[in-house]
Amino acid sequence: MDGVTSTVPDPPADPRSLSPRLPSPLQEVEDEPFARRGVRLLLKRDDLIHPDLPGNKWRKLEPNLTAAAAAGERTLLTFGGAYSNHLRATAAAGRLLGFATIGVVRGDELAGAPLNPSLARCAADGMRLHFLDRARYRRQTDPDVLAALHERFGAFRVLPEGGSNALAARGCTELGRELRGAAGTVAVACGTGGTLAGLAAGLGPDQRALGVPVLKGGSPHFLHGAVEELQRAAFGGRRGHWRLDDRFHCGGYARRTAELDAFADAFERRHGLPLERVYVAKLLYGLSTLAEEGAFPPGSTVAAVVTGTP
Repeated sequence: MDGVTSTVPDPPADPRSLSPRLPSPLQEVEDEPFARRGVRLLLKRDDLIHPDLPGNKWRKLEPNLTAAAAAGERTLLTFGGAYSNHLRATAAAGRLLGFATIGVVRGDELAGAPLNPSLARCAADGMRLHFLDRARYRRQTDPDVLAALHERFGAFRVLPEGGSNALAARGCTELGRELRGAAGTVAVACGTGGTLAGLAAGLGPDQRALGVPVLKGGSPHFLHGAVEELQRAAFGGRRGHWRLDDRFHCGGYARRTAELDAFADAFERRHGLPLERVYVAKLLYGLSTLAEEGAFPPGSTVAAVVTGTP
C-alpha cells in the first residue's frame, strides 16, 4: 500500500565475525597426583575461545550457525534442561549474530516458576522459552512433537539437545587437530557425545581420546552408541581410538559429592583456576583418580579439555 514501507530483517551475521580465539591455549600445570606418577598434565583452554560461546559450544554451534545462515534460516529451536549450557550458548549466539532463538525446556512444571539464573540469562538474550512435559520432551525427535512445535512457532532450524549432530562432530575435529602430537591421551567430559566424536576423529593415529560421562544411567552403553552413531553420520564410520570411563558422574548431571567438591576446591587453590562443576571438575577428578591408579605410564602426557567456565 502507498505510504507503507516494509523492511526485511538483516540476515544473520557470519559466526566468524565474532573473532574466536583459535587455536585455544594449551597450558601445562604441575599437579601433584600426576607429577608423583611422572605424568604431565596439560589443560586445553577451550573456555577462552569466546566469552559468550566458550569451549565445545563454539566448536559445535559454529558449523550449524554457518549452515543456517547459508540456507537463509533466521530462527533456531533447540532443547535443554533448566540449567543447560547449550541453551545459554544458543541464546547468546542468537543475540550476537541476529538469529531468533527458541528454547524448549524439559519439564512443564517449570512454566509458572520464577526463572533460574541460567534460564533468565537465556531470556535476557532474547530466547523464547517453551516448557515441555517430560514425556514429550523424551520424544523430541518424533515427527508429531516437531509438527506441534512448527504449528506453534512457524519455521525454524532444529539444533539437537546439547548441539550434537554430524555438523557439530565435524566442527570438533579441529579440536583434535590442534592437539596432535601434544599428548598421548586427550580427555573430555561428555554429555551428548558430540565433542568426543569429533575430537577422536581429529587426533593422530598414536593418540587416544577418553570420554568422562557426566550423566548417570544408560551411560556407558547409551553414550557409546551415541558417539558411534555421530561418527557414522559425520564420517561414515568409527574414527580414532576412544573409550569411556563412567565412574565419575558423581550421581548424575549437575550432581555433586563431598569428594568432588573437596577435589575441586583444592585444585582451585593450587592453580588459581575456577572449575566449572558440571563438566570440568568431574573430568579432572576422574583423571586425577586414573593417575593415582597408574592408568598413565610414567613419562606420558595427558591433556584435559576445559570446555567451559563456572
